[in-house]
Amino acid sequence: MLTRPGVEAGEKFGFIPGELEEKYAPYIEPFREIFNERLGRSQVDYLIKHKRICAMPIAFMRGRTFKNCWAILDEAQNTTPGQMKLFLTRIGDNCKVIIDGDIEQKDIPTQSGLSDAVSRLKHTRKVGIVEFTVEDVVRSGIVKDIIKAYSS
Repeated sequence: MLTRPGVEAGEKFGFIPGELEEKYAPYIEPFREIFNERLGRSQVDYLIKHKRICAMPIAFMRGRTFKNCWAILDEAQNTTPGQMKLFLTRIGDNCKVIIDGDIEQKDIPTQSGLSDAVSRLKHTRKVGIVEFTVEDVVRSGIVKDIIKAYSS
């Protein structure tokens, strides 16, 4: 299960025509790119077609339970605390959850659900929190330099 908040990075594109999958495709394209790189395009297409990889907006999570799966919430800095609670309360049996985000790249005007969850759950025994630094950047060397320039 893949999800991420439907928040643009400072731009508003308005109405996007098409079915839900078509509307949500731009939000999950980064996942597709990585999966295609790692698994191959035909394997990824097969897994999506047979619903082994499912992508869904957070807005449609209510009533779902994540069982026997991996659930990934990407760009979590752009969730509200309510959306984060909604996502976290979907966790069912035999579910592994990965939540990622960068508070420095928050595009919403309200409190981030990611920072709220880290604050609330950091002492919870079954929750692990990993914080990366600029030294952990693997995209490219110049990205490290850019992050350092914006941090000073």
